[in-house]
Amino acid sequence: MHPPRPRLAPSARRAPAARAAGVRRPRRAAAASTLAVGALLLSACGSDYPLGEEQRRAAEANTSDLSGTITGVGSSAQSAAMATWISQFSSLNPDVRVQYSPAGSGAGRTAFLAGGVAFAGSDAFLDDDELADAEAACGPGGAINIPAYISPIALAFNLPGISEIDLDAETVARIFRGEITNWSDPAIARLNEGVDLPDLGLTAIHRADDSGTTENFTEYLHAAAPGAWTDEADGSWPAGLGGENAQGNAGVMSTVTRTVGAITYADDSVVGAASGKARLAVGEQFVAVSPEAAARAVESSTRVPDRGEHDIALHLDRTTTAEGAYPLVLVSYQIYCTGYRDAQTVELVKAFGGFVVSPEGQELAADSVGSSPMPAGLAGEAAAAIESITTR
Repeated sequence: MHPPRPRLAPSARRAPAARAAGVRRPRRAAAASTLAVGALLLSACGSDYPLGEEQRRAAEANTSDLSGTITGVGSSAQSAAMATWISQFSSLNPDVRVQYSPAGSGAGRTAFLAGGVAFAGSDAFLDDDELADAEAACGPGGAINIPAYISPIALAFNLPGISEIDLDAETVARIFRGEITNWSDPAIARLNEGVDLPDLGLTAIHRADDSGTTENFTEYLHAAAPGAWTDEADGSWPAGLGGENAQGNAGVMSTVTRTVGAITYADDSVVGAASGKARLAVGEQFVAVSPEAAARAVESSTRVPDRGEHDIALHLDRTTTAEGAYPLVLVSYQIYCTGYRDAQTVELVKAFGGFVVSPEGQELAADSVGSSPMPAGLAGEAAAAIESITTR
């Protein structure tokens, strides 16, 4: 069962056909994260009711017998949704404290694999090497990747008076490789007839940290424009390219907001109304970024083969030509052990993880940050995977 087929945005129009290419799975560099975990634990000290009066009232009328603390680190793309999930979950279970530090996907995976946190948020699933490493922290059953947050990655820019432009994958690749350095470049003008593009320097901003958003972005470019983007997909920006950078989704957007002529890639939830957004060439059309278009792209995803029954790592079709699909999308995961030594931890991660992937949890995120609720079939698989977590 899938969500209703979305209609193409009214602004969609014809575009050159996108190139087809197979998606290859990258290997990622490790990222340091123990300091982030320590900072998170220190920040947790303070009020018994860190979410305020609503949590205090819920505690007084408490019908939940859950109690304790679980800690996670990772994806900054999930940050806003995570705040919503934690707030509502804590209202329902006021004696439970869920702590989360949005230090970046690479930092989250590293902290999790080191056994420093109960779960990680990551915009890229654990690769085969990381899955093998997870056995040290999680026992013989290792870890599982659970889809939790679906959101398009926007190409956000700062051009006064222009709120929307059209780009194809090859042009985007050349922009971020530093080959296109002016907004009036013929490659951009060709795709935007009738748009008064300024003779203005173009500044491409990329992530400084090891980022799942970067991995999804470079995976899209490698698949959709292999002739222009020759680097393998990776969470770390290619060392030879250089360019300006900033930390986290919030960091790159802050840089773009104050830099006329800048462009970046960021989770759509952090892109404010003052920034313009690009439409992407998909088959014969340009498709605007939206939760519906992201969900349409995820519908054509497939499970990564040769994984455990409850590991839901997904391959996304970055070269889809499906009507209304926006292929520059991330599926952000919550990564859990298949088993924990402590029964209380099992109870808490199952309760919180189950809430996140539930219809209520997915709708909360959609309403608060504009993410795409998981298709019903995928959500059901995610719920079953969470329920499979045991004490070891």
